[in-house]
Order: sequence, then structure tokens, then C-alpha cells
Amino acid sequence: MGLLYIVPTPVGNMEDMTFRAVRILKEADLVLAEDTRTSGILLKHFEIKNQLMSHHKFNEHGTTSGIVERLKAGATVALISDAGTPGISDPGFFLIREAVNSGITVQCLPGATAFVPAIVSSGLPCDRFCFEGFLPQKKGRATRLESLKEETRTMIFYESPYRVLKTLQQFAEYFGEDRQVSACREISKIHEESVRGTLAEVIAHFKETAPRGEFVIVVAGKETKEHKPNKL
Repeated sequence: MGLLYIVPTPVGNMEDMTFRAVRILKEADLVLAEDTRTSGILLKHFEIKNQLMSHHKFNEHGTTSGIVERLKAGATVALISDAGTPGISDPGFFLIREAVNSGITVQCLPGATAFVPAIVSSGLPCDRFCFEGFLPQKKGRATRLESLKEETRTMIFYESPYRVLKTLQQFAEYFGEDRQVSACREISKIHEESVRGTLAEVIAHFKETAPRGEFVIVVAGKETKEHKPNKL
């Protein structure tokens, strides 16, 4: 049996790549990439010249069986995504599940994941939280938001700059405009920024300043007698 490595890659700064991640990618028989063009830049930067194969959400159901067979035959395979840890709002779960079901050893390296620095730096409680990733764009969106109205844990969402304002406004509608929030953009990049305050205050900010870059939005849970999030 071979071994499947899940290898996190930087979400912004190339210096966030770990020594172990570079070594594993150099030693792997095959590197699976969400976008070979994006990952090609990363591999070139670290002088990694191994075989690179496209593996993303549009082809994973077709490529996974062949990859599992290679793993069964003893190959070492490394899976990376465009940024961050594969499987976290990125392709990876299907292959990992099939590998585990086939008795193949799967090891995930620790490394970059955008929501961790976002929640830790938010000033909101991070001892208990729920990760919601990207909300459904249309069908099921209202249902999901309704289900989170009573959530007392800090909530984490991913969002594109084109929907940030709309999403914040929907949060205000469902959670109340006085709910505390931290909108963090461009994590680990030159223009990293966190806008903190109530939903009303952060909405006002982005009405004046157009959102740019990928966002992690951290929202305080519903306040209870036992759970009172700090004001930002």
C-alpha cells in the first residue's frame, strides 16, 4: 500500500510553506493539484519538479478510482489545493474517503487554513466555534441562516468580495444589526485587514469602501446569560 499525503499550501505568503510540506512534495510520486497553473507557480518557486496531475471538483469522481489503484500499488501521492488545506472548502474529501475505505494510510500535514488566523485575531471567543464555509448561493441559503439564528458558538464563513456586502446585510437581517463581527480579508498577504464592530458598523464601512480580496467573516454567536461575546 502507498500513502496519501494531504499537504496545505500558503493562503498568501509563500513563507508560510513548511519545510515538511516541501520535502513531501519533492518525494511524492504524484502531486494532485486543484489548478495545475496555480500550483505550478508554487512548485517552481520551491524547485519541485514532480509529476503534476489535475484533480478538482469537476473531475474527482472520474480520476479518484485510478489514483486509489496507484496508491494500492505502492505509490506515494500528495494532494494540494490552490491555497490552504485540501478538504476545507476545497476538493479533497471524496478522494480521502475512498482512500480510507480502501485501507490506504492518509496523513494530513498541519499548515495554512484561512479561518484559523481569522478567528484567533477576531477578538471573538474561539474556544468553541462552528465552521460554515461558503453559504449556499441560492437554494437553501435562507434555511441555513434561519438554522443559525440560535447558534451560541462563534460562526465562521467564507465569502467572495462580490457577495460580502449582501451577506453581511443578510446576517444583520437574521442575527440583528448589533451582532459583533470581524471581516478579515487577504489573510497572510500584503493588504491583510480586519474590519471589526457591529454588523451595522461593518456594513456601513463596506458601503463606503468596496470589498476586495477573499474574505473570512467571523460572527459572534447569540448572546446568552452564560455566553456573552466581547464587544470589538
